[in-house]
Amino acid sequence: MKYKSIAIVAAPTPEAAEARIRLAKKYGNDPVDAADVIVALGGDGMMLHTIHDLMDRDVPIFGMNRGSVGFLMNEYAEDGLEERLARADLIELHPLRMEAVDVDGKSHASLAINEVSLLRETRQAAKIRIVVDGVERLDEMMCDGVLVSTPAGSTAYNLSASGPIIPLGNDLLALTPISAFRPRRWRGALLPSKAKITFEVLDAADRRVSATADFHEVRNVARVDISQAANHAPRLLFDPEHNLEERVLREQFSA
Repeated sequence: MKYKSIAIVAAPTPEAAEARIRLAKKYGNDPVDAADVIVALGGDGMMLHTIHDLMDRDVPIFGMNRGSVGFLMNEYAEDGLEERLARADLIELHPLRMEAVDVDGKSHASLAINEVSLLRETRQAAKIRIVVDGVERLDEMMCDGVLVSTPAGSTAYNLSASGPIIPLGNDLLALTPISAFRPRRWRGALLPSKAKITFEVLDAADRRVSATADFHEVRNVARVDISQAANHAPRLLFDPEHNLEERVLREQFSA
């Protein structure tokens, strides 16, 4: 697909900022609101911020790595950008919606591209009840926390917590405990992407727990509801020879 106008955004690092200047001189740099494709320079954090900032716009994003990991990014190159954009593969993501209620009864809502995670705030282990589609599945889990990951986020925090890698295109979510003490041998579950998951924090006033959707944190939560965000489907562009599906597959065979 041929894109007529390109907007270039960059992380606040010297490497990304300098790349933005060079690319803008070569290809132009239209306002974000007027562009029909966005080029994001930085690492995965920059890509997540860009996706969240543009969540309500139907505009594809092509990332180029000027950061560290860059799992969601393409390789950086200054030549042939327009041709790369024209032949890029389009991947549609399906974020999660987190609705958290804190101990004071205040509600907080946010979206997550990678995962929603709950983590204990103090020295005491968290006690969390897990309910899936209205059915109680674990009446009490003592742990450092628990998370729900999308396929796109399954190679991030989820993998570090020994959760499964989910290839893109699978309508699944990974529910993964974080350092579970009881039940000690429970390793989590794979759930349908349409599942509605509820975490109830037991003894929430004393065993304080925070909830985070990507980088939006809510402190002292009592209940967290997680479901797929039906009205949002951000789109990413990847070079055909280095697309996101291939990266997720390759991660499963890495040491």
